[in-house]
Amino acid sequence: MAADGPADARAPRRERPSGAAPRFDDAQPVTVILVRHGQTEMTVSRGYSGSSEPGPSLTDHGRAQAAAAAELVRRVGHDLWGDVPFPTELIASPMVRTQETATVIGERLGLAPRVDAAFQEADFGAWQGLTAEEIDARWPGQLEPWHTRADVRPDGGGESIADVGVRIGAGLDALLAAGTDRTVVVVSHAVAIRAALGRTMGAQPGSWSQLRVAPASVSIVRLFEDKRDEVAVAGAPSEGWAARG
Repeated sequence: MAADGPADARAPRRERPSGAAPRFDDAQPVTVILVRHGQTEMTVSRGYSGSSEPGPSLTDHGRAQAAAAAELVRRVGHDLWGDVPFPTELIASPMVRTQETATVIGERLGLAPRVDAAFQEADFGAWQGLTAEEIDARWPGQLEPWHTRADVRPDGGGESIADVGVRIGAGLDALLAAGTDRTVVVVSHAVAIRAALGRTMGAQPGSWSQLRVAPASVSIVRLFEDKRDEVAVAGAPSEGWAARG
């Protein structure tokens, strides 16, 4: 199937659907489709794979997941979420796994990805590459508060959850400042996407870990200039969304 082009961005959109966040004006947002990268070997081992290393490539299953995510994103603005403009921009974090996922999505959408380090994964410092069990054995009692208190930083210069939120917030603010009434796809990571969703909801950073963001899942946030933002989708799995018939 050929990639959809600029004509899709000009297609008429329906009125805001029932259940959308209520607004009392005609303001248009920038819509950000957040896609987590597909599976890697570190995903399988449940290791903490952060931004301090380029990271592993996608597995074969991860590449299949990326293709499924690409199809789901292609349907946005068509038969799914028809009030959202078709994507016209594609961004990825600098990590290998996000670049590979974005390449698959870009081929499906007819878009060339650009790199933005604002959306890279958390820096896990000395925890990089270790599993939760290994981290807890070496630094007892530090991992849970890193997720739930948000002000804890890993040894070795890593980021706290709050640090990630500040960085992600700056990236989202830059997208909003560049113009509304458009849709941008951002290929990112679990902790980073949780931060984007949590900030959009106005939730405290210590609660962001309660959001499920599976590999190749799709989330959608809509950002308005008055900051009355909307979380439209949180962590929708991409498998099974291929068009039927």
